[in-house]
Amino acid sequence: MNEGLRSGQVAQAAGVNIQTLRYYERRGLLAEPVRSPGGHRLYGGEAVTALRVIKAAQRLGFTLNEVAELLETGRHRHGRAVPGLQERAKAKLSEVDARIADLTTIRSALADAVAAGCDDLAACAGSEGCPLPFTGLAEENRHAGPCC
Repeated sequence: MNEGLRSGQVAQAAGVNIQTLRYYERRGLLAEPVRSPGGHRLYGGEAVTALRVIKAAQRLGFTLNEVAELLETGRHRHGRAVPGLQERAKAKLSEVDARIADLTTIRSALADAVAAGCDDLAACAGSEGCPLPFTGLAEENRHAGPCC
């Protein structure tokens, strides 16, 4: 009989800590392991792979809820039309592109502020040539009327 890997061995092999391993187990991302006669958790080698997949998906921007859905979809994809990795990766790619666009705008505004020599936020905001976007946003909000 294969003895399996203990929690510390699995965590170390996957590059996570034991608390992460147990948290993923509680969340249902990892199958509950068998127990040794002494009560120790014993995992199969697939647990290391599963942990690596979870961590890789997180690095790609997927939340744990999204990872759980992807794992569940992979387990039960028997003829049902459920969004799999392709559809979710395309959606995540759109989110990343939107964040990149936002960050590019922020970077540009900050570079303009540095180039303009802005040193005092209040003074800059009150000047005619302030490159920071909040001046325009304040104008837009004033013309939009009361909020909420």
